[in-house]
Amino acid sequence: MSPEQQASVKDSVMRMAETIATDVSGHGPIAWSRYFEDTAAFFMVTDGLLVFPNRDSAISIISNSLTKSIKGIQLHWTNIRIDPLSEDLAGMGAHFSEVLTDSSGKSIAAEGYFTAIAEKTPGGWQLRNAHWSAIPAK
Repeated sequence: MSPEQQASVKDSVMRMAETIATDVSGHGPIAWSRYFEDTAAFFMVTDGLLVFPNRDSAISIISNSLTKSIKGIQLHWTNIRIDPLSEDLAGMGAHFSEVLTDSSGKSIAAEGYFTAIAEKTPGGWQLRNAHWSAIPAK
């Protein structure tokens, strides 16, 4: 891959990451569904546990549970790292901080690290898989 192609992949995936944070912060957990790749390959792990073995399970849990228990999210990325693997694949890593507001109005802050493989699809860049590791509360 040429340096120009690498730069293009980095820029595109960076824009996807920024858009994810904006959409999730503006529309809540349901916004994640736009960024989970619509293939059998998708999965998501949180703190070492397979929480979504596929996209259908992710959409079901988000729609039927998380949208009812989480009324708002403020998601912020810092130190985003993009590693172009090809013109259509990139590794992504970033520190995240978020404030979740539950259905009772209580705010819960969390932070940690997020990693993912992003894939260029006909609908744009999406997450092929993802992993969240939260820093334990002190």
